[in-house]
Formats: sequence, C-alpha cells, structure tokens
Amino acid sequence: MEHLFSDTAYLAYLENFITENRKEGFIRVLENRTKHFTVAVEDLFQLHNTSAVMRSCEVFGIQELNVVEERFGKKIDKEIAMGAQKWVDINRFNSNQDCIMDLKQKGYRIIATTPHDNDCLLEDFDISQPAAIFFGTERNGLSDEVMQQADGFMKIPMVGFTESLNISVSAAIILQNISTRLRNSGLDWKLTEAEMLEKRIDWTRKSIKDIDYITRLYLEKNKKEE
Repeated sequence: MEHLFSDTAYLAYLENFITENRKEGFIRVLENRTKHFTVAVEDLFQLHNTSAVMRSCEVFGIQELNVVEERFGKKIDKEIAMGAQKWVDINRFNSNQDCIMDLKQKGYRIIATTPHDNDCLLEDFDISQPAAIFFGTERNGLSDEVMQQADGFMKIPMVGFTESLNISVSAAIILQNISTRLRNSGLDWKLTEAEMLEKRIDWTRKSIKDIDYITRLYLEKNKKEE
C-alpha cells in the first residue's frame, strides 16, 4: 500500500473522481506548504487549544504538528479544528523526550516560546534554519526537559500589563510572522516533489468515498495489464 503514495499513475487515476477545481486547489495549497518549520505542543490539558494550534498550522502553511500526549491522551476537537486534521500531518509522541529526539534527528532546532534570559524577539528570529517551535501547557508553560534542551528561545513583544497570551493566540501570531517572512525570502522552503506527490495522493484519497474499493479496482486493472 505504501508504494501507492509515490505512484503518479495512481494519482492520475484517482483524479478522475474529483473535480478539476479540487485538483487545482490541492496543487495551489501545497505550493505554499512547508516543513522548514514545524510546531510541537506539549501535553496540553485543554483540548480546544491543541485543535486551534492545528488550525493555525493549516492556515499558515505548516504541514506538520507534533503532539506530546504524556499525561492527557486526547482526540483532536474536530469542530474547532474545522477540518484542519485532514490537511495537517499529526505526529504523536508519548513523551517530551521522544518528541525532542525525533525532531533533532530530522535536523530541527528546538525553539522554546517563553521569556528567557537568552531569548530573542519574534521579529529578530532567524528563519534561515529549520526550526521546531515548542508551545507549553496552559498551567505551567514549557517543561524543564524542553527548556534545558532548547537551541533557542523566542518571545512575542508585549507592551501591556498582561505578561502572557493564550497558547492558541501565541501560535497564530508567531506562525503568521515567520511563515510570511519565509515565503518572502530566497530560502528553499517548499515541499520536495516527492512530498507534494505523496500529499496530493493522500488528500485526493480523503476526498473520495469508497476509496478502498476504487483502489482495489486500480490494483486489479494493473495486475491484468502486467
């Protein structure tokens, strides 16, 4: 089954079952998708915050969201995510350490979003290197694990009496800023051709009823032709 997600003939076959507008919409959106930045949310207690962060990822073109579910196992709130769970890839981890190790192995800097002695303001954040932006819990902020292993710290400039923002608001502000700067830069931030093909197939599959039956017909047709 896995090989089908790199099969251009399979994509062409599936696209017979969706409208031209939908096909063009997938291509247009994927042209603005990136894995240069990714987001990690750390064991959020309030489900709607995870869902709202996912929605911000989708809106601002961040393809992957990493969710740590060490204490609070949960399902994404579909109403608040408003369909974003179809279009954003969710990587789930049982611990902060598993998440950090996975992201570092993929070449991401770990960036903690919290006031810190060595932090930088959002507008000064260096977008040139791939980064995983970590957001902490509503109650206690980021864990010591993340803080101790972070490669950098970022904060949103604020000039009022309030010292912090809700996590979903913080995520939206940060992602809008860094994604806009990224798209206006000369950096190579887009998905690879292979990644785009995989997502076009994935999204097309999600748009077709009876996809298992239609896939079986495709495989049987190919077998006969062989």
